[in-house]
Amino acid sequence: MLALLRSGEWLTTERLTVVPRMLLAVTTLAIIVWIGLSDGLIDLNGKPIGTDFSNVYAAGEFTLLGDPASAYNPALQHAAEKAVFGRDVPFYGWHYPPLFLTVAGLLAMLPYGWALFAWMALTLPAYAGVVYGIVPRKESLILALAFPAVFINLGHGQNGFLTAALLGGALLMLDRRPVIAGVLIGLLAYKPQFGVLIPLVLAASGRWTSFLAAAATVLAASMATYALYGPEVWAAFLESTEFTRGVVLEAGGTGWAKIQSLFSALRHWGAGLEAAYTAQAALLLAIAASLVWLWRSPAAFELKAAALATGSLLATPYILDYDMVALGVAIAFFAAHGLRSGFRDWEISMLAAAWVSPLVARSLMDATTLPVGLAAMLAIFAVILRRAALDTASTAPQRSERLVQA
Repeated sequence: MLALLRSGEWLTTERLTVVPRMLLAVTTLAIIVWIGLSDGLIDLNGKPIGTDFSNVYAAGEFTLLGDPASAYNPALQHAAEKAVFGRDVPFYGWHYPPLFLTVAGLLAMLPYGWALFAWMALTLPAYAGVVYGIVPRKESLILALAFPAVFINLGHGQNGFLTAALLGGALLMLDRRPVIAGVLIGLLAYKPQFGVLIPLVLAASGRWTSFLAAAATVLAASMATYALYGPEVWAAFLESTEFTRGVVLEAGGTGWAKIQSLFSALRHWGAGLEAAYTAQAALLLAIAASLVWLWRSPAAFELKAAALATGSLLATPYILDYDMVALGVAIAFFAAHGLRSGFRDWEISMLAAAWVSPLVARSLMDATTLPVGLAAMLAIFAVILRRAALDTASTAPQRSERLVQA
């Protein structure tokens, strides 16, 4: 058994084909049945269909009414969410920068059900298309769509597809279309916690065109938002970050099992704020140093991209399980390198474990306090670095020999 896990031979073509299709079929049927048994737009648990999307829709309604700042007031936002459904529903806070309000406003021009459908119908193909662009094989689309994080994101009506599409698209375009890549990175500022390490990597690798394009995109979007909605909305957003930090993150208002970070795991185990923040900061610094080394090394670009996608998720204390859709981008880049250059020991099994991890991350965290999602991301990040080091070491003698011959 251990030998099979090491070699990856257990993952036969039949299993790679049949299992994702079965999972896709079962989960799709479950979603259809769940919606079919709902009371209009309210599911069996008394929550809105698309749960978190209700905060996007309510914020969009405020935007259309010319009062976007109210979305950052928890009491007003909750009242707006209840008004959408005409009954009491749980509170889903609006924590996004004002950059995202225009998207929310456009969606709120449709009835809630159609807006949710449009949001998923637009962003899911974008994510799947990026994965196919990374690994242009017929199996890629099935694996991308059956990735368990996809169904978590669908169930929450969340933006994981958009995040993955922007990040993966930027990495795909980085060397071929650096300006477009920079624009995509700039648009990722709607989820600023995932962009902390990207400017560092761009600077360390000398990709200044993309760096400047990203900065210009953020500046232009911010100025446009300021012009559209005024300074009040930015003031309201900055004030709301105290609620987000204190209630949602530090106190675990979202639920420790949903947050897949080192910070959340430590808080779930009873660690104090200072210890949890210190550990998260140490992890951030370690990842940053690793990425600088990797991106300045002669390692394959696919490994660099996979490491940046994974590192961006690990670096923040605030990553939820639906954000792990972006892990699919990392898996795809690593798989692309393996398919081109061959897989080393344990790599196929580690990729499979990372692919499955979102399926059980929340439930196992609830039942056992084991942070399976975090462990999977740490493991795949370590495997990427190991592969880069091994590849670099194996090509060093060849480079030395060429230099001697020259």
